[in-house]
Amino acid sequence: MDVLAWLQPWEFSPALVLVFVVSAWLFVRGRRVHRVGAVRQSLFWVGWVMLYLSMHTQLDYYAERMFFIHRLQHLVLHHLGPLLIMGAYPGQVMRAGLPLAWRTRLAAARRTSGPVRVLEALATHRFLVPFLFLMMVLVWLEPTVQFYSMLDWRLYRFMNWAVVITGFMYWNLILDRRPHPPAAVSPGGRIFSPIFTMVPQMIAGAVIVFTEHDIYPVFDLCGRALPNFGVLDDQIIGGLIMWVPAGLIETFGLLVALGTLMRLSSRNRLPQPKRRPSRRPVGAA
Repeated sequence: MDVLAWLQPWEFSPALVLVFVVSAWLFVRGRRVHRVGAVRQSLFWVGWVMLYLSMHTQLDYYAERMFFIHRLQHLVLHHLGPLLIMGAYPGQVMRAGLPLAWRTRLAAARRTSGPVRVLEALATHRFLVPFLFLMMVLVWLEPTVQFYSMLDWRLYRFMNWAVVITGFMYWNLILDRRPHPPAAVSPGGRIFSPIFTMVPQMIAGAVIVFTEHDIYPVFDLCGRALPNFGVLDDQIIGGLIMWVPAGLIETFGLLVALGTLMRLSSRNRLPQPKRRPSRRPVGAA
């Protein structure tokens, strides 16, 4: 296989290239201000590369024509890639990579701009974000939605951007190491959220695995990239990807959140329950 030919984008996207270039530039500049260890740098760049390869190479061609490759692509876009990048905790680093004037405007907007504050509140909402994360798995699996999203390039790109963005929003909440507040979600909530999002995905994967007819004929309509691959085999492997690897990634997030809870508890940084003032008996001095 010609590696360079495989790395060429199936459908070139200037906006996507710009996002990747700017994000890399900000992270590199930010490292000059904040000390970033080798592990964090590795997590960021591995996640960054995985997202790029999944969205802007010939893999996109195969993802449009094989169900199990499509599920692998979304496993990276929604789960693994954002998890790795957010595990590097790049927020402060990339913010430090902004020019000083931009940082000043950003800080002022977060304090005074109503739309910016509303957007930030929605992007860190403890109930909305896990719900959107789950919906970005289930909605695109609905056969009619899947059919049109694979045929309309605009809807296809919106689907991929949506799963990436909600992935970043979700793992930003789950991997937060701070107590609540200032973290948007309590340590206990960070443990519960992966359970809430994991179980329906695993059930959907199991349903796909045990369905004995073709749920997604759009891949036959587009022309399967691997013609010797059976329809049901493609469907079963795709369902297993949702059932097992996606579940394992969510379980890893749960364990990280559990470790955060234990660390905060050992340092007495969890909120203490409020004690009711004791009442003296009537007649007591």
